[in-house]
Amino acid sequence: MTYTPRSEFLNVMQSRGFMADCTDLQGLDDALTGGVVTAYIGYDATAASLHVGHLLNIMMLRWLQKTGHRPLTLMGGGTTKVGDPSFRSDERPLLGPEQIEANIRGMQKVFARYLDYSDARGTPVASGGKNALMRNNAEWLDGLNYLDFLRDIGRHFSVNRMLSFESVKSRLDREQSLSFLEFNYMILQAYDFLELNRRYGCVLQMGGSDQWGNIVNGIDLTRRVLDQEVYGLTSPLLTTSDGRKMGKSAGGAVWLNGEMLSPYEFWQFWRNTTDADVGRFLKLYTELPVDECERLGALAGSEINEGKIILAREVTTLLHGAEAAAAAEATAREVFEKGGVGEDLPTLALSAAEVGDGISIVQLIVRAGLAKSGKEAKRLITDNGARLDDAPLTDAGLMLDAAALARTVKLSAGKKRHALVVLAG
Repeated sequence: MTYTPRSEFLNVMQSRGFMADCTDLQGLDDALTGGVVTAYIGYDATAASLHVGHLLNIMMLRWLQKTGHRPLTLMGGGTTKVGDPSFRSDERPLLGPEQIEANIRGMQKVFARYLDYSDARGTPVASGGKNALMRNNAEWLDGLNYLDFLRDIGRHFSVNRMLSFESVKSRLDREQSLSFLEFNYMILQAYDFLELNRRYGCVLQMGGSDQWGNIVNGIDLTRRVLDQEVYGLTSPLLTTSDGRKMGKSAGGAVWLNGEMLSPYEFWQFWRNTTDADVGRFLKLYTELPVDECERLGALAGSEINEGKIILAREVTTLLHGAEAAAAAEATAREVFEKGGVGEDLPTLALSAAEVGDGISIVQLIVRAGLAKSGKEAKRLITDNGARLDDAPLTDAGLMLDAAALARTVKLSAGKKRHALVVLAG
């Protein structure tokens, strides 16, 4: 029998496809209907920006706040120094404190678009405060005394049980090394939940389904040490209908920071959604009513393009604002419907010194982000996938001098990826 939740938040999670597993669905539902619930998701600072793969869980936090509860974004200033080994084949590169801080600053820009942090002073939950909080686990992890931590926290963990978690077991089954440093990660993440419960009354941890073992550890530890009832809720690990990992494109990661991926490229990523994914993505990544998402997702033939454009518009508006979304859509229409250049396309600006006596078309394709390497660019040309000013590009040895670049040049990889090249100054 399917459980029908009473709380608005869990209804949204269930109806829009956010829910994979919950440690105690009825208990969490009771807590959500009984008052303001504080829930957190943790983000390690492994890159200067979050990417589309993080967006589903960010939307969960946004819905939590929209339904009257309090989201907490936990920045992993401490845990990033260790690295989450979950479902990885090797150890993450270790980052220094300066790089971690710089990455956190980049990630904070994204959260500010989705959550309201105004007046976020750590007001106790009992007071009804619903403004989002952002905290850094370095606050309590950096100053830990190792012996005290082993005695007070480590004694609650069974190595046998830790070895049974799929994220660890799969690594060991493949006979791939798992360092003691990485093995400690799940203990530190569990300790985060305990500290957030103690400091801010946080009773719910959310995350992708690959975090299930870590979340369960945190629940067990918080119950043992603080005798508090806490919960875990996971979202599905998304793949597209053709089996690709969500968030990857031909050009690499789909970053959420505008300096790393332009609003136009972000808009275009969503516009290129596979037909079969339109309805599902509208429910997960926009705030349109479920009925409208399903109607748009059910459109057939060329009419499905209406759903894709609405998807791209809505998602880009949430992240970059309505003005940037409108500009991206106008550029797309100029490029695809009218065969024009489009002012909002990604632009590579070259100095006269860089061009010199001439620069190869292969190098331009790579530097414009349309290929990852010279080899890939040459293959693109050989396979008739490259165009120069909308004309087929067949000569991989072509050189362009300053005179050729005196006007804006348009490069294309396939039918959907474009960039401009201009001579600066």
